[in-house]
Amino acid sequence: MKIEIATLFPEMCEAVLGESIVGRARRAGKIEVHCRQIREYTQDKHRRVDDTPYGGGMGMVMQCEPIYNCYMAVCDEMGSKPHTIYMSPKGKVLTQQRAVELSKMDNILIICGHYEGVDQRVIDKIVDEELSIGDYVLTGGELPAMVLTDCVARMCEGVLSDDICFEEESIYSGLLEYPHYTRPEVWEGESVPPILLSGHHANIEKWRHEQSLELTKERRPDLYEAYINKE
Repeated sequence: MKIEIATLFPEMCEAVLGESIVGRARRAGKIEVHCRQIREYTQDKHRRVDDTPYGGGMGMVMQCEPIYNCYMAVCDEMGSKPHTIYMSPKGKVLTQQRAVELSKMDNILIICGHYEGVDQRVIDKIVDEELSIGDYVLTGGELPAMVLTDCVARMCEGVLSDDICFEEESIYSGLLEYPHYTRPEVWEGESVPPILLSGHHANIEKWRHEQSLELTKERRPDLYEAYINKE
């Protein structure tokens, strides 16, 4: 899979996506992630990519042309149109199910807005979907783009050591994940649940499932109801 990120702050994205699991997967050739500087695609000699909004108002709006030129460069290099996503609080909230669907695509282009947003005309022309990571506003689309990239990349083949690494996680399975424990066996007077020390794998799996059900019912009744009804 190839993920392209169009941004005014490629170094910010690289600082995160060059580390940990995604960074190792990139270096191993399991996934490609490229961060493109939108300013490189402007025709303005001062590398300007924004202007004042028509109709007045505070802030600046990112212009169509630099974003469109960046998009066309990606299309030319890929030889096809990538699935293009604009990170926006106006978009549908990202879910694990949507991340699974996106992980099966070959090419994705993520556009990061900034300032007061992006000229609607370029959104209408090239964007396939708008996604949000929550009902709040950030200063730009870089953090949401990194969240989306991490969420999608870790489900691509070879990025994690085994599919079970994500299949048992919270949300993916339909339930919140059970609690985890490690050494020491006793910490600050609190002991690891005895069942986890029993070596009886069937009982351990049963306990973990019960814990997941209990946590989900308490903290996310919406997920719990959906899981129960699915069963």
